[in-house]
Amino acid sequence: MADDDLENLPGVGPATADKLTDAGFNTYESLAVASPSDLATKADVGDSTASDIVRAAQNAADIGGFETGTAVLEHRQQIGKLSWQIPEVDDLLGGGLETQSITEAYGEFGAGKSQVTHQMSVNVQLPKEAGGLRGSVIFIDSEDTFRPERIDDMVRGLDDEVLQAAMDDREIEGSPDDEDAMDELISDILDKIHVAKAFNSNHQMLLAEKAEELAQEHEDTEWPIRLVCVDSLTAHFRAEYVGRGQLADRQQKLNRHLHDLDRVGNLYNAAILVTNQVASNPDSYFGDPTQPIGGNILGHKSTFRIYLRKSKGDKRIVRLVDAPNLADGEAVMRVQDGGLKPE
Repeated sequence: MADDDLENLPGVGPATADKLTDAGFNTYESLAVASPSDLATKADVGDSTASDIVRAAQNAADIGGFETGTAVLEHRQQIGKLSWQIPEVDDLLGGGLETQSITEAYGEFGAGKSQVTHQMSVNVQLPKEAGGLRGSVIFIDSEDTFRPERIDDMVRGLDDEVLQAAMDDREIEGSPDDEDAMDELISDILDKIHVAKAFNSNHQMLLAEKAEELAQEHEDTEWPIRLVCVDSLTAHFRAEYVGRGQLADRQQKLNRHLHDLDRVGNLYNAAILVTNQVASNPDSYFGDPTQPIGGNILGHKSTFRIYLRKSKGDKRIVRLVDAPNLADGEAVMRVQDGGLKPE
């Protein structure tokens, strides 16, 4: 996405253009989808000026109006599907993780949430003919879960045919049986995962803003950002905002955080994958008492909601709880040393 000349917007001079650029608003589209209050805060401009800039950018970017269903269908042809490399799960999700959408995976401790974020960080780098999106990854780690050793395991656990396709795509000479070639492939995959550890909720929100800047920097490169993982989305918010008295503040900040992530997905055609913790509902007399954290804010903002739960041994149940165009259902996968595998 090339930078636009912001000074062409009415009321934007060189000084204001510099402020907007420094705040990460480099294009008409990024300004058009910003809220005036957010723009005023980040770029240090007046509320009235921010409203005028957003309105002018919307006109310049030609977004925000009505379009036909046919146009929407054509737009959706650009949306990518990231394969889990598990046919049953891919079928459940209509082909895999969808770009320009937020997918929430929630479940209790040990259900496999972090395993999913690691596996998708590998799979997204595969060539499109192998089920990937040939893109790089942003990984926001709030619970100290990211392990490069696990990425190593999961790369080695891919099918030989998929590994060979990944090597050929990167012009790595050798085969999956060649240890030097495998080491080179693993190193290259790790290089394309951009990891940042979030120390608190404010830092986590800042990292989401930095993710947009990083996605913009990589947009015209050979390996654009195609996946943003947040593991976990709610841990810091849950720990820092305790009690009903702070619930409104927590939800307001969480809502803003989700909108920042959603903007990255929509502007840069990336899949957003967030994990979420659960709590037991003591009022539940029937069925599973576990409920995801985040309330209606997260429930409404997530395009796809996936519930992961433990089964026997290494089996995990993947249940699609909510999706705009797919029926609810379940699939089974296994969490093994080599990554996520079919039943």
